[in-house]
Amino acid sequence: MNIDMIEAAAQRLSGHARQTPLLSSPFLDDIAGRRVLIKPECLQHTGSFKFRGGWSAVSALAPDLRARGVIAFSSGNHAQGVAYAAKLHGVPAVIIMPSDAPKLKIDNTRALGAEVVLYDRAGQDRDALGAQLSAERGLTLIKPFDEPQVIAGQGTTGLEIATQAAALGVTEADVLVCCGGGGLTSGIALALEAKAPGLRTRPCEPAGFDDVKRSLESGKIERNAQLSGSICDAIITPQPGDLTFPIMQRLCGPGLIVTEDDCLRAMALAFLRLKIVIEPGGAVALAAALFYPEQITGDAVIAVASGGNVDPAMFITALQTHAI
Repeated sequence: MNIDMIEAAAQRLSGHARQTPLLSSPFLDDIAGRRVLIKPECLQHTGSFKFRGGWSAVSALAPDLRARGVIAFSSGNHAQGVAYAAKLHGVPAVIIMPSDAPKLKIDNTRALGAEVVLYDRAGQDRDALGAQLSAERGLTLIKPFDEPQVIAGQGTTGLEIATQAAALGVTEADVLVCCGGGGLTSGIALALEAKAPGLRTRPCEPAGFDDVKRSLESGKIERNAQLSGSICDAIITPQPGDLTFPIMQRLCGPGLIVTEDDCLRAMALAFLRLKIVIEPGGAVALAAALFYPEQITGDAVIAVASGGNVDPAMFITALQTHAI
């Protein structure tokens, strides 16, 4: 993985992915005690940054492989990103999704033309299921984070952050990223290393699912004790990736942990002050920026709002819990 792959992915994504802005609010600055800039990837196609990696991976395939179709496993956002990228390329997609994924994400993936195969994440091995279907049907597997072209696509978010932050006069800041397996985090870290070395990437995770934070502290890949049970489903993975962890270990600052209530509060504030909708997993970085200022350095902080695919009931819960 290197900056050349990220820049090549940016070329392939040009005219297809949205360049999301950096948003701000004086009200959020007051809460955090510093300047807060938010990168709303919830406004990206399919409602999350995952479209970037999906398009990057599908577009990089050799034409004969692409024509046979692709397969992916995901709790929802990678599913939709790959499904939409495959649809735009006119190729079939099979998506393996946990049966407890939000209904909205399952329905959206089907609506984008993909065949959805549901599995029990507590009792079935999604990797084994993916390998089996891939072999049986001749499909190319696009992993959700531990795949070079996916990381390259996610890294284009970092290229945009570097340019946009510089235009706003921000050259030194922590860049907080909602982190599951580390595809977005490692991609952004690589992009910033090359284009904005004063911006330090930091992974953010929900309490109880802090495998990346613990891995960075121990120096080896750590697993989560459980694989479900968090409202932050979008970023719940067993452990960091074999490709992503060394990148994060080399380039990232210490991890940050937030509570589920922090995420709900951040969702409500994002709606009130920025008029954007963020899902719980996509609100983790903003929650860290707002409610854990003592763990952040500098006069400014950048938070990636990674996704907005939230079920109406969950969004209503956020607004009612933190009445606005």
